[in-house]
Amino acid sequence: MKQWYETLFENYAKKYDEEVYTQGTAGECDFIEAELGRDKSLTILDIGCGTGRHTIELAKRGYTVVGIDLSDSQLARAREKAERQGLHIDFKKLDARELPFENEFDAAIMLCEGGFSLMETDEMNFEILKNAANALKDNGKLIFTTLNGLFPLHHSVQKFCAASSLEGESFSGHSFDLMTFREYGAATITDDFGNQKEIISNERYYVPSEITWLLKTLGFKKICIYGARLGAFSRERPLSAEDFEMLVIAEKQDRAAPFYGF
Repeated sequence: MKQWYETLFENYAKKYDEEVYTQGTAGECDFIEAELGRDKSLTILDIGCGTGRHTIELAKRGYTVVGIDLSDSQLARAREKAERQGLHIDFKKLDARELPFENEFDAAIMLCEGGFSLMETDEMNFEILKNAANALKDNGKLIFTTLNGLFPLHHSVQKFCAASSLEGESFSGHSFDLMTFREYGAATITDDFGNQKEIISNERYYVPSEITWLLKTLGFKKICIYGARLGAFSRERPLSAEDFEMLVIAEKQDRAAPFYGF
């Protein structure tokens, strides 16, 4: 049986590229470049690359990037866009919960959820973080966004989604479980072929202390969390309840260095 996120992204590639939340790619890649010191020798893993918007933009800027995703239609769209621009990018169909990489990349990005927080259990979400950590070299940097658990305590997620939806999309029946920090909701979307689909979503929101603890257990240090603004990531934006997403930047511990605990 397909999970809701698999159904959502099936034949939903062109429409995905039209979504409001996908329009900040250039500014987000500006931030990534600055975080990496604009060192074009660094290799980057894009986890949950979708239609390849960050992968392609970073490749255009001279970086070696590998993009992985679970959706055939999104990967097909990514390859098509890369080919049109004369870019040779390694796009792989892989499940972020079962990545084969070990100490291979200088940086990993996981933006616009990129799989993390969409999984049906906390254990699955943790596996994604663990695989990202395993893929990184010592002192490698992980940059990702995830749903901010402070937001639904003060705002209606249903109203937020409705305000940023495309024509033909609708949202209803949203609820937020304070015991699990999971949001459940029904949505009607129209795919690339004009077919309407009913989606029952189940997404996990995280508070900063949870993210910090999870990353520390995986050997990350210098964990920084900020508010994530579309197309304008910045270390100057403190996280608040007004931010729908949080931006997380973490550096992997050098395993040869002494570790003094949390």
